[in-house]
Amino acid sequence: MTATDDMPRTAPHFDALCPLVGVEEEYLVVDPVTRAVAPRAAGVVERAAAELGGQVSTEITRFQVEAKTPPCSRVRDLEAELRRMRAAVAAAARSAGLALVASGTPVLGEVVPPPITDDPRYGVGIETYRALHDEQSICAGHVHVHLPDREKAVLVGNHLRPWLPVLVAMTANSPLWEGRDTGYASWRTLCWGRWPVAGPPPYFASLAEYERLTGTLTAAGVLVDPGTIFWDVRPSARLPTLEVRVTDVPATAGESALLAAVVRALVVVSLERVERGDPGPRPVDGLLRAAYWQAARDGLEGYGIDALTGERRPAAELVTALLRHVRPALEGTGDLDMATRRVRRLLAGGSGAARQRAVYGAAGRPADVVDHLIGDLTAGEGSETG
Repeated sequence: MTATDDMPRTAPHFDALCPLVGVEEEYLVVDPVTRAVAPRAAGVVERAAAELGGQVSTEITRFQVEAKTPPCSRVRDLEAELRRMRAAVAAAARSAGLALVASGTPVLGEVVPPPITDDPRYGVGIETYRALHDEQSICAGHVHVHLPDREKAVLVGNHLRPWLPVLVAMTANSPLWEGRDTGYASWRTLCWGRWPVAGPPPYFASLAEYERLTGTLTAAGVLVDPGTIFWDVRPSARLPTLEVRVTDVPATAGESALLAAVVRALVVVSLERVERGDPGPRPVDGLLRAAYWQAARDGLEGYGIDALTGERRPAAELVTALLRHVRPALEGTGDLDMATRRVRRLLAGGSGAARQRAVYGAAGRPADVVDHLIGDLTAGEGSETG
C-alpha cells in the first residue's frame, strides 16, 4: 500500500510507545458427541467464573461464551493470559460434558434463528433489528489498545481503515456454516456487514463529527445504545481504549497474540502520524467495501485489493506490506521477531479458514473440523512460538 511509502524506519517517539493491550474472544459451545453447537453457555460461564471471575461472561446467544484478558504491556504476557483463559473455559466446558471451539461461525447445528440469552437489552435489540439476529451465533476477536484521548482515538481510526481488509484476510476463520462450505474464508464478515452501523467506520475529521453522527443515529432509532456502534474500529464506550473488532476469533492463542501485536503496532504508528498532523488517507468508500468483500471471500490464500490504489495483489503481499508498515512500532515494543516468525508461519501453514477446509476436504466430514477446532483452542506453546 502507498501508505507505507513515507513511513519512518525508526521507532516513533512518544510517551505511550507500549500502550496496554487486551483481547476479548468469543467461543462456541459444542456437544462433543454430535459436534453441533449446544445452547448451554450459561453453565459453562458459571463454572469458568470460579477461576476467571468477571473475565468470562455470556453473549447474545446461548451458544456463545465471551472471555477477556486483563490489559498487558507485553504481548508475551498477553499470550500467557490468553492460554490461561482458554484453558480455564475449555476445562469448564469439559466438566459440563461439553467442548469449546474458536471459530467465526458454527460448523454444525441448527442455528437460525439462534436461542437468545435472556437479557432486557437483547429484547430491545430484537425489537429494533429483528431478523438480523438470525445469524448472530458468530464469534469475533476484539483487540483493545489503551488510548484514553477519544479525539486522538477517532483520528487514529482514519489511519487504520485501509488496513482493515488485510486483518480480515490474515485472521479468516469461518468458512463453514451449518455443515456447508460457504465458499468464503470469513463468512462471519458477510453476516456482520448487514448491520446498519457495522463494517469500516466512516472517515471522521474530529471527535465532534463522530459524536454528531452517533447522536443523530441514536435519535433516529438506529442505535439501541453506544454498545450497538458496531463499526470495526471505535473508541470503546466503557473503557479508555480504541477497540479494533474486525476479525474472526482466531483459532489459536498464538494467532490471537499475533493479531494483538499487529493491531497495537498499527495504533502506535497511526498515533505518531496523528500527532504530527497527518489527517490520514481517505480510500474511496466503494473500493474499501470491495476490499472487505475480497478479503472475506478469498482470505489469506487468495488475492486481495489494496484499498488505497485498487490494485489486485496476492493477500500474502498485502500482509507483508502491513508488517512493513508497522515495523517501527514492532521494534519499539519488542515484538518484531515474534511477529515476523508468526506471519511467515501463517503464510506457510495457512489461515484458520484454510486449515478448516483442509480437514473438511480430507474426508468431507464437518465433525472432523469441529474436532480439529477443539484441539486448536488450547494448542500447546510448542506449536506456536518457533
